[in-house]
Amino acid sequence: MMRRSDNCARAATREVYGRTLAELGESNPDIVVLDADVSKSTKTCYFAEKFPERFFNVGIAEQNEMLIAAGLAACGKIPFVSSFAVFNTIKVCEQIRTYVCYPNLNVKIAGSHAGLTAARDGVTHQATEDVAVLRAMPNLTIIAPCDDVSAARAVRLCAKHDGPVYLRLARDPLPRIYDERTPFQIGRTTTLRRGSDIAIIACGDVVHKALEAAEILEKQGVRAALLDMHTIKPIDVQAIVDAAQKAGAVLTVEDHSMINGLGSAVCETLSENMPTPVKRLGLCDTFAESGEYNELLDKYRLGVKTIVAEAMQLIRQKK
Repeated sequence: MMRRSDNCARAATREVYGRTLAELGESNPDIVVLDADVSKSTKTCYFAEKFPERFFNVGIAEQNEMLIAAGLAACGKIPFVSSFAVFNTIKVCEQIRTYVCYPNLNVKIAGSHAGLTAARDGVTHQATEDVAVLRAMPNLTIIAPCDDVSAARAVRLCAKHDGPVYLRLARDPLPRIYDERTPFQIGRTTTLRRGSDIAIIACGDVVHKALEAAEILEKQGVRAALLDMHTIKPIDVQAIVDAAQKAGAVLTVEDHSMINGLGSAVCETLSENMPTPVKRLGLCDTFAESGEYNELLDKYRLGVKTIVAEAMQLIRQKK
């Protein structure tokens, strides 16, 4: 059973993204990297230093960046398109739809500073609608790793995966949850804890909050299952149904709008396969604001105390 450690290693998933890309570049000459003049933030600077001939800084022109990537993919290259998540998704929505997803090109879209992790940069830089927009795109896979180990695996799997992928990355260092034995596969949920009282399903940078909440619940005699739903699309239908069937109640946690995000995907799955009481935690049809990351999580009901309280309320309703 996975447990959180206050002394465990911490690393930002964007940092791991950049370093893993630089490693992959040594063995795969088809990998090319594009950036929108923020390579020090997205950490593609590591790739640029090693392979300047395969690195393209297009400037603050994300729409052009996506179109160039589509052209490179059409020529057999594996382009990784990098920028802040809010600019790499919403600003280039048409280009992703028509020139990447429609022809099903092998473009990898990396969105850094996703969700509230852009914190002090304010609402203009906080991508809290990116998954909602991209979930509707046919052919697109969406992955949100929760720590450095899962992020490194996600990047490597993205490079091997045939088709467009959106990789959602966090700004700040996150506690390490995975180890080398923890399974990670595109389209398959990773079960971090098993339990039969309630199933908590989380993704990305708030998985460690859900894990801490599950540990507190355990001390209160509650056995909470915890699923890392790192692949939001395609969603792991069987894992959701199995967890709901065993626990009888589901709590979803995401650093994203509750509209058309992880919680919506889980509700859609259960309504068609296993109707189950569900409570969603996420931004409730609102923009956020500038502030310290953990304070923002608490304000928008994504902190540990809220997760614990909502889990207990669901269990009471189930009984």
